Amino acid sequence: MEADLTPASGEAYRRLSLWWDGLPGPLRIRPALDGDIEVDVAVVGGGLTGLWTAYYLSEADPGLSIAVVERDVAGFGASGRNGGWCSALFSVSEATLDHRCGPGSGRSQRLAMQATVREVGRVVADEGIDCGFHQGGTVVLARTPAQLARTHHEITEARSRGVGEDDLAFLGPEEARDRIGATGVLGGTYTPHCAAVDPARLVRGLADVVERRGVRLFEQTAATSLDPGVVTTERGTVRARTVVRATEGYTRTLAGRGRDVVPVYSLMIATEPLPASFWSGHGLAGRETFADHRHLVIYGQRTEDDRLAFGGRGAPYHFGSAIRPGYDRDDGVHEALRRTLVELFPELSGTAVTHRWGGPLGITRDWFSSVGMDPATRMAWAGGYVGDGLSTTNLAGRTLRDLIVGDATGLTALPWVNHRSRTWELEPFRYLGINAGLRLAGAADRAEERAGRETWHARLLGRLVGG
Repeated sequence: MEADLTPASGEAYRRLSLWWDGLPGPLRIRPALDGDIEVDVAVVGGGLTGLWTAYYLSEADPGLSIAVVERDVAGFGASGRNGGWCSALFSVSEATLDHRCGPGSGRSQRLAMQATVREVGRVVADEGIDCGFHQGGTVVLARTPAQLARTHHEITEARSRGVGEDDLAFLGPEEARDRIGATGVLGGTYTPHCAAVDPARLVRGLADVVERRGVRLFEQTAATSLDPGVVTTERGTVRARTVVRATEGYTRTLAGRGRDVVPVYSLMIATEPLPASFWSGHGLAGRETFADHRHLVIYGQRTEDDRLAFGGRGAPYHFGSAIRPGYDRDDGVHEALRRTLVELFPELSGTAVTHRWGGPLGITRDWFSSVGMDPATRMAWAGGYVGDGLSTTNLAGRTLRDLIVGDATGLTALPWVNHRSRTWELEPFRYLGINAGLRLAGAADRAEERAGRETWHARLLGRLVGG
């Protein structure tokens, strides 16, 4: 039996993340489905994937009847709790795409992702969604010799694929420190193809927009199974010509879907607002998002109100793909994030951490995001974003629009379209394998710090996670 995922009241949702805590006004919970309905398109999942799909479909054909059913409230999952990176990152590399899908596939996907960052900015501006969207780019630091070697390799690989300085620039030590005044900086990279955003304001604002367009959005309505033409929920049946699965990390709650996408937790912290004296010495003047080249991923941004919002992996995968409210907070992981932030910026040692949160993101067995539709059954899907979904959801929504209305476009020809990932192993094998991978990532970082170079840990990790 799945644990209750729902906070007790509207105001309790503010504890979900820094972003939810900052939403203006009282939090509205929309009515649940009340009985059976019939529509043209049924979308299961009220996060960014589902809402972008509804947005672009309602734009393409205002006559379509569209219903979105959400087991909790719009933006409850990763869409409202993530790191706020609207980036051009895709879950697998260009080289992997070229190898699996044919030469040029990686370039096509990269250009589509870069255009997606601009498209999100356009919609936010056109629809008046106040979410702090600011395209300041991303800096990825190199802080050990092994990380610097990976940085040089990334630049060499990029240049061999025609990626120029304007899209990915190498930063020497001084240039990198000017961008981000962290400790131990040896170099880094900068790309302009990322915007910092408040994800909860984005997803909740988008929900309001699609409602105004006539999309019916039912919250507190848990879907239990999806079949061709039918969505079965605890509150009624939705019949539709097209059914879209947009459930990401919560896919395992659907009948027969327990091994399609696993939920892996990523956790975050946020500081109190920091004074001008801190920012004058530590950069991020353009609100660049930032990370470094360690294996156990970290990510951060300077928020609109001058906090540092900072997150990373490291939380364990829970047996049986379990999802529980208690897993959103892990004292050990949150403390490790605080220590890492102070390691980067020692001046923060006495700074208050005002928010701690987390939540599940979705990972497929081959770490390959996908979008698609079976034309025979008209069952469509998107997801498995591996933590890079804030922008990829928009590309998914536009692609699903084209697939559903039957238009063959450049989007429907992208290499991720109709990719099928194999299912995850049965337990306890996936529990053992995923958590071993997490430990291996941490071990690889520690070994590199000691050795000053890449070790066997990193090479093994690369083979396990692929491109």
